[in-house]
Amino acid sequence: MAEPAPEHDSEIDLRREPLGEIEPARSRHMWTRSAVGVAESGDLVVTGEWDGTVTARDADSLETRWTVDHPDHAVGIASLEDDETIVVAGRGDTGAIVAYDAETGEQRWRYDTADDVGEAVKDTVFYLPYVVALETGTDADGNERLYAAARRYERDGETRQWHSTVYAFDADGDVCWTYETDASPIALDLDADGEQLAVGYNRCMGDHDTGLVVLEAESGELAWTWDPGTDGDRRVGDVSFDGEAIAVSSHGDKRGYLLGPGGAERWHVDLAVETEIDGETLYAYPNHAYANDGRVAFVTGNTYAAESRETESRHPNEHRVAAFDANGDLVWDDAVRGFVHGLATDGDRLVAPCAQNFRVRDPDTHAARWFDLESGAEGVERIDGIATAAAVADDTVAAIEEPVEYHDEGATRGEYALCVGSLE
Repeated sequence: MAEPAPEHDSEIDLRREPLGEIEPARSRHMWTRSAVGVAESGDLVVTGEWDGTVTARDADSLETRWTVDHPDHAVGIASLEDDETIVVAGRGDTGAIVAYDAETGEQRWRYDTADDVGEAVKDTVFYLPYVVALETGTDADGNERLYAAARRYERDGETRQWHSTVYAFDADGDVCWTYETDASPIALDLDADGEQLAVGYNRCMGDHDTGLVVLEAESGELAWTWDPGTDGDRRVGDVSFDGEAIAVSSHGDKRGYLLGPGGAERWHVDLAVETEIDGETLYAYPNHAYANDGRVAFVTGNTYAAESRETESRHPNEHRVAAFDANGDLVWDDAVRGFVHGLATDGDRLVAPCAQNFRVRDPDTHAARWFDLESGAEGVERIDGIATAAAVADDTVAAIEEPVEYHDEGATRGEYALCVGSLE
């Protein structure tokens, strides 16, 4: 891939709102601790915090409209009914999905996923029920739907297990159907017609042994499956519909795929495949995929060594975004420089909240970077802490900053804050 283009700091009017206190992140990446959402109109920004606080603010003034206490850590946000309902996903004892009135914050309905995936068997964050993904849309009959994926992990000696459920809810919170497996879901995407739901499974170590499952959105019945066919339990990092095609980032072989109906492969590209560098076999996981209007973008993460998680070298394609056309030809690529927890998208725009590069520990990686799917880099807004979540809609961009303390510095950079600006 090409050398990264020079970065030009943006000139957007970035507004900030402190979010209180949170333990600083360290050199290594921490789990998802924050969430942010922007209403489709662009006039409402909602934050979810690790202590469960959920706050809706005016996007221009950042004045608070309402604040509620979510039952668990608030780690995911979506909206329903033309932004009239805000849905918050939790990680905690109950794995709660709660719908709040967008105007008042009043609870409309609640569902505890722990009733299905089970309760934590150990008092640690990795064992807690976790709603990992939310997706909203309209089904083929015009009915509003919320789709969610929840999972729980447990380990007994050498035995590791996942318990997971995919849900379809109507706008009132009634469960339309569920799909259960013993694998770990990581991503959801609904096609534009509301007919099929793609589910990406990251870890498959039980009876369920396929990375991509496509379900009929109306009934939850299985339509088809696909898998990279690799050894080990790693499978898929992300999924994204574009018409009848699906882009898939593969953790199994570190490639990006574009699939047609039924899983027929149209093309695949090497993203951060195993590469020999200075006597080591290095790779990086393709963590994110986004497809829209005949273009597909993939984002890669950290460098790892096949023999050990420790290495002084770096894979040449780590922390990169690469866009391809409908034939699988490279259109452009660039560096994101830091780890991207989650990619925010709207039309042809991609916003990457970039956290630390833990092998380099360079504060210049701390930023929100945005790209045009057709042409590449558009701008960068640097922050003192690390950007761990982002959302974009109607030219309004929002990001969460978390403080970070590198182990070899002993100083805290940044603060826990909401950052909001306009990309016009």
